[in-house]
Amino acid sequence: MNYNILGNSNLDISEIAFGCMSLGDNAAENENLIAQALDKGINFFDTADLYKQGENEKQLGKALKDRRNDAIIATKVGNQWRADGSGWDWNPSPEYIRKAVEDSLRRLNVEYIDLYQLHGGTLEDPIDDIVDTFERLQHDGKIRYYGISSIRPNVIREWIQRSNMSSVMMQYSLLDRRPEEDMLPLLDKHNIGVLARGSVAKGLLAGKPAESYLNYSAEDVHKMANAVQQISADKRTPAQTAMCYILGEPAVRAAVVGIRTLTQLDEAAGLPLTTPLTSAERVMLGYELVANYYDQHR
Repeated sequence: MNYNILGNSNLDISEIAFGCMSLGDNAAENENLIAQALDKGINFFDTADLYKQGENEKQLGKALKDRRNDAIIATKVGNQWRADGSGWDWNPSPEYIRKAVEDSLRRLNVEYIDLYQLHGGTLEDPIDDIVDTFERLQHDGKIRYYGISSIRPNVIREWIQRSNMSSVMMQYSLLDRRPEEDMLPLLDKHNIGVLARGSVAKGLLAGKPAESYLNYSAEDVHKMANAVQQISADKRTPAQTAMCYILGEPAVRAAVVGIRTLTQLDEAAGLPLTTPLTSAERVMLGYELVANYYDQHR
């Protein structure tokens, strides 16, 4: 496995991160999957208090109980479940964050969280107060580093200016190249690590039947998927090629991959053993479709 330092932190994370939202309901299977991920060199596990109303954090904490020192744990805050469980509301208030971090620590059964992320963000948020809260949590030893999960360029720019965040999680793939226009170079310039999710675009780059995606038609998606398949040939699986593409960006420190089965785990963890994507192959993939751009929150 290859490892990268996450932004301005000292977190040495595997370039394949385990996206825990994909975990099923079988606790024994989850524990086995996470144990095997650790054995294969994956050390970064991303969850959120939102997932399954906190049950996802509990599952991860249980699976890592005896191997806490082998793992880097990331979770998120900001979406508050309603008392009746009917849904959630955005709540980035310092008061809620202080309560939520204690709940996450308890569910994860850990003394600290390695990376605490705001699970969204708007320009109307009390950004300075949120940053102050995160930094107080750092000072108190509740969290080691903090970041945000956002695809809004205007929000990301504000956080770059007003915080010492270590990371930004954002969607990025061959079918969603919006980060390439401005966000990836800007974050790289400021030494803020990108955690890229959605590298296989809901499976459309890994064999799933073509359908429209963002501003691309089903025909466009089929064209890109076919190009990925041809470049992969016998060197990599299409999913591995899609992951190689995003990991080729200097700002990207890890691909956050949803893993539900041992087959998916073997494919993701086996990426470092495949033939690297060449510069020519990367250019060819980039020219297959006109890159899309953010048309909102610019």
